[in-house]
Amino acid sequence: MDSSISDQEEKIALLKEFAHDAPVESGVYLWRDEENNVIYIGKAKVLRHRLSSYFSGEHDLKTIALIKHAARIETIIVANEYEALLLENTLIKQHSPKYNISLKDGKTYPVIRITAEEFPRVFKTRYIVEDDSLYFGPFTNIQAMDTLMILVEKLFCLRKCRVFYKRSAPCLYYHIKRCHAPCCDKISVRDYKTLVKRVEKILSGNSASLIIDLTKKMHKAAAALNFERASELRDTIRAIEMLQDTSDSMVVDMNEDARDYIASASEGVLTTFTVFSMRGGKMIGRELFRTRSAANEEESVETFLMSYYNHSILPPPAIYVETLNNGNSGMREAREEHEANLKKWFMETFGYVPAIQGADNKHHAAILAMARQNALEDLRKRLKERGAGPVLEELMQALRLNRLPVRIEGFDIAQLDGKHPAASLIAFKNGRPDRKNYRIFKLRTVIGIVDDFAAMREAVERHYSRALREGKDLPDLILIDGGLGQVNAAQGILNELGIDCDIVGLAKREEELWLPGASEPVRLSKRSEALKLLQFVRDETHRFATSFNQKLRSEDICFSVLENIEGIGEKKAAVIMKAFTSLERIADASAETIAKTCGIKPSLARAVRTAASLSLADRETAKKRLMSGVGRSAPKSAGRASRSGASLAVEAASTEIKLSKGEV
Repeated sequence: MDSSISDQEEKIALLKEFAHDAPVESGVYLWRDEENNVIYIGKAKVLRHRLSSYFSGEHDLKTIALIKHAARIETIIVANEYEALLLENTLIKQHSPKYNISLKDGKTYPVIRITAEEFPRVFKTRYIVEDDSLYFGPFTNIQAMDTLMILVEKLFCLRKCRVFYKRSAPCLYYHIKRCHAPCCDKISVRDYKTLVKRVEKILSGNSASLIIDLTKKMHKAAAALNFERASELRDTIRAIEMLQDTSDSMVVDMNEDARDYIASASEGVLTTFTVFSMRGGKMIGRELFRTRSAANEEESVETFLMSYYNHSILPPPAIYVETLNNGNSGMREAREEHEANLKKWFMETFGYVPAIQGADNKHHAAILAMARQNALEDLRKRLKERGAGPVLEELMQALRLNRLPVRIEGFDIAQLDGKHPAASLIAFKNGRPDRKNYRIFKLRTVIGIVDDFAAMREAVERHYSRALREGKDLPDLILIDGGLGQVNAAQGILNELGIDCDIVGLAKREEELWLPGASEPVRLSKRSEALKLLQFVRDETHRFATSFNQKLRSEDICFSVLENIEGIGEKKAAVIMKAFTSLERIADASAETIAKTCGIKPSLARAVRTAASLSLADRETAKKRLMSGVGRSAPKSAGRASRSGASLAVEAASTEIKLSKGEV
C-alpha cells in the first residue's frame, strides 16, 4: 500500500515537473495513460501556463481522475491559438479520448467553396465535395467570414441560384445589382471568370490592393460626413485582415494529397527529427524521433528516411524535408548524390519514388518551420535531461585537462586605438553562464597604446591576485579570447602567482585551440559540443567587454561637452553625468531640474542644457551627412562643420553664462 502511494506521488511529481518546463508557445497537449492511449486532448495559448494550472489550486472530479490515470504528457507546438483549435478538433475526432466531449456529430469549421462550373457560385459550407471545386479555409471566425462574403456579393455580383439554366428574363438579384445575370447572357463567360479569379485572389490572402481601395473609400466617406458608410467600410477592412490571419492554416488545409513534413534539430551528436503527417487535408499527428549521430546533415536525413519508412509506414507521394531549403552551390554535388541513393532505395523497396523536396511556397515553408520548432523544443529537453556532464568530459579529454572543467572563466580585451581599454571576465558553471560572477576591468597600464598581451596580463593579474587575497575558489579552466601570444601572456602571470590552473586560448579565424607553449593548435570538429561550449564562453566574453567599451566611449563624449563649459569642471561634470547618465536626458530636463538635482546655479544649468542640446543636434546632422555621402565628397566643409559640434556647443553655453552675468 505504501509503495503504491509512493509511486503515485512520484508520477504526479514528474507530470508536474513536465508541465512547469513545457513550451511557452501555443499548442495542443495530449495526456496518455500507462498503455500509451490518449485519454485527453486540450489546446492552450501558452502551453506552460495551461499545463501548470492542472497542478495548482482545487479541481473538479474529472481533472483529479485525469491526473490519477495519466502517465505522461505530450505537447505539439503550433503557430498560434487558432492553429491549436483546429488541431485539437482533428485529434479529438481521431483518438476519441475518454475525458473529452464526444464529437461524433461530425461538426467541422466552415469553408468557402467556389464551384467547378462554367459560371461558378461562391458560398460557405461545412461539407467537402470531391468535384474539382476550390475550397478556402477552414475559418473559426464566422463573423469575419460572413462580412467578407457580403463584400464579395456586393463587389462581384456572382450568381446565387443553386441550379443554373438559361432564362428569358433576369431575376430580382439582377435588378438590385447583386448578380450579373449570366443566365440571360448579360455577361460573358470570360468576364465572369475574371471576376471569379479576383475572388480567388482575395480568399488566398492577396488582398492588399483591395484593402488600399477600401481604405480610400472609407476616408472619402468620412470626409463627406457619411460616417455610417465609413464605419461599414472599416469593419469590412478589419474582416479581411482577420481572415488573412486565420485562413492559411498549417494544420488543416484543402490539399487532399498525402504528404509528410520532416525537420530536425541538432546539438553535437544529439539530433531530434519531427515528422508531421498530412492526410486528407488534415494533420493527423506528430512524431518525434531521438537519434545520436556524428554524420553531417545530409547523411543524417538519408539514414532517417531509410529507417522511418518501411512496409508498415509507407512513404506518401510527397515528402517535404527542411534541410533541402538550406542548401548552397558548394553542397549541390553531395546533395544530388544522396538524393540519387534515396530514389534508388525507394524504388527497390516500395516500387515507386516519392517526390522529396524542400518548401516550394510559403505554406509548406511554414509547416516545416513549425516542425523544426517542435524538434528544437525536444532537443532543449534532451540537453536539460543530460546536463553538461558529457560535454565537460569531452572537453577534458580533448584538451587533456587535469580536472573536469565544471567552472570556466573567460577573458577578453576591448579597445579602440588604445582608448578606453577594458577587459571582461565571465564565469560559467556546469556549462551555463554564472552572471553574478561577471566582472569588468578598466585597464590602467595600456591607456593610449595597443598591446593586447600587456592588457591580458593586467586583467589576469588583477583578478587572480585579488582572488588569492580573499581566499576565493579558482576556476577549473581559463579561456582566453585569442591565440598563442595571449595564452602565454596569461600563463606567465599565473606562474608568477603560483596558480596551477588549466588554460586554453580560442583563436577566432580558424576556431583553433591553443595550449600554453604549444607548437600546434588543437583542432576539434565543427560539430563538437566541447568546441561549441568554448565558443559560447568566448562570444559571451566578447559581448560583455565590447558593450562596456562602447559605454566608456559614449561617456567620454558626454564629459568632454560638459567639462569645456565655463564653470563646469571635472567634478561637476561627474555629478551631472551621475544624475542624468546621458546627454539626451540632460537635454530633456528643464534648467530648474538640472540646477536643483546637481546643486548648481540656474544660469549654469541653462548653459549645461544648451550645450547638451546643441551637441545632440550636431551629432544628428553629422549622422545624416554621413548617410547621404556629403562628408566623403567635401572633406574641407566637413572639417568646418565639425567645429559646429562640441566647440560650438561650448561657445553657446559660455555666452549663456556671460549674458546671465551681464558681460555681453
